[in-house]
Parts: sequence; structure tokens; C-alpha cells
Amino acid sequence: MEANKTLVTEFVLTGLTDLPGLQVPLFMVFLFIYLITMVGNLGLIFLIWKDPCLHTPMYLFLGSLAFADACSSSSVAPRMLVNTIDKSQMISLLECMAQYYFFGSSATTECFLLVVMAYDCYVAICNPLLYPVVMSNRLCTWLISVSYVIGFPHPIIHVGLLFRLTFCRSNIIHHFYCEILSLFTISSTDPSINALVVFIFAAFIQSLTFMAIIVSYTGVLFVILKKKSERGRSKAFSTCSAHLLSVYLFYGTLFFMYVRPGSGPDQYQNKMYSLFYTIIIPLLNPFIYSLRNREVLGALRKMIKK
Repeated sequence: MEANKTLVTEFVLTGLTDLPGLQVPLFMVFLFIYLITMVGNLGLIFLIWKDPCLHTPMYLFLGSLAFADACSSSSVAPRMLVNTIDKSQMISLLECMAQYYFFGSSATTECFLLVVMAYDCYVAICNPLLYPVVMSNRLCTWLISVSYVIGFPHPIIHVGLLFRLTFCRSNIIHHFYCEILSLFTISSTDPSINALVVFIFAAFIQSLTFMAIIVSYTGVLFVILKKKSERGRSKAFSTCSAHLLSVYLFYGTLFFMYVRPGSGPDQYQNKMYSLFYTIIIPLLNPFIYSLRNREVLGALRKMIKK
């Protein structure tokens, strides 16, 4: 019986929907979203690099976040677009693992970059006089480096464990990208160890970074409430609320996918949550962090005039 089993080396990604009439409209919508995402994130990186006024810790962190978002979106969106119009919808085992690795590394890096940005906001508002000393260029470079050093090796653990699984029962992944929980459901080998490791790492990384962000912004909130200036309070609230919106959207969907108890979401919910943190968040972040930012808008106006 073992001899009759054929190991799967290619998978079929079913995508967002099986309805043929929606394939072209979905392709157009997500192509537009991907192009706007790349223009927004890469444009922000270019703007920060080009304008000397934006060579500060805050914008250095923002540029790093934009790069992580561009990587995150590019690891998923192009393949999803190809599969939307490609009738075969095939992806090889190695491509599948590579896609998961690049998405997982950029998502993990983003978790730590959000912590760094929250800490930067805390120092800027709570200790403005000490800010230039505390947030030195050396510390900023170190914090960004640590975020990427932790983020990029982390998914190697899960990819390595994927090689212990065999796929001969089915090769149909009911998803629009190689999401690791979806791979577990079609494995012929018991994926309990893999699932446990994913849960432990997700719970530890997401809980730790989320709590660090909340602690930072709680400290910021207390300082804001003590401010006598209405204008100062308004500006600080505006900045922090934008950051917290991004954090809420990003962590909310990740928690529901990987940390919440139970057997996990159904296929439809699974895809909707994944759509948020793979496609929507990278689209929104450059606008959330820079649309109401006077320095960024000023730099953009100067660039357009030139």
C-alpha cells in the first residue's frame, strides 16, 4: 500500500473564489491594489532617502516598515495575480515553501519594527529633551538590524519542519497563497508537532511585541493627558491614533489566525483574515503613517515642484 502512494511535488492554489465570472474583476482589483501598495511604500522609501529633512529616527523606522510591507505584499500578490488568470493554478513544493518563508520573515520583522516605532514615539513625547541623545543614529541602526535579524531566520524553523511532512492524500490548497495552516490540513503525516511549534512561536512573538507596543502607548497617553496645550494634545493624539490603527488591524488578524484557541477559522474566514495582513495592511500603512504627516507632505510637494 505504501508503494502505491505518490508523493506530491506540486500544489493547486484554489484562490479567493472558484467562480469563473469573478476571476477577471478580482485580477483587476488586486493588480490595482498591488501597484498602489508598491508605489506607496517604495515612493515613501525614496522620499525619505532623497529629502535630508526626513533623515531622522522616526522616518528611518518608517522607511524600514515600508520596505517590510513591500516584501510582504510582493511575496503573495504577484503569485496570486498569476493564479487568478492561470487555469492550472499550480505551484511547486519548493516555490510554496519559499513563498511562505518570505512572507513569514517580513511579517515577523514588521512585528518588531512596530515595537521600535512605538518606543520611538514614547521617547519623543515623554522625553523630548533627551530624544536626540537617546535615539542616536547608532541605536536606530541597531534596532532596525535586530528586527530584521530576528525576522528573517525565524520562518526557517517552520520551513525546516515542513520537510518532515509528506503530501500524498491531496495537493489542493484551499487558499490564495501557501499559508502554513492550510498545508497542515492536506498533510498525510501528523502535523501536530508543526502546529504546536507555530502556535508557540506565534503566541510568544505576537504577545510579546503587542504588549510592548501597548505599554509604550499607555505611557504616551498619560503624558498626553497631562499636556496643557490643546494643540499639543491634538497633534500627539493624531499621531498615536494612526499608529494604533495600524497595530490593531495587523495584530487583530494575526491573533485570530494563529493564536486564538480552538480548531481555527473556517476556509472563508481564513482567507479574509489572510487577505488583511498580506494585502490590505501593506496598502494602508504608508497612508496611515504619512498621509497626515506635515513633514512627509512637505517633502512630497518639494519633490513635485522640482
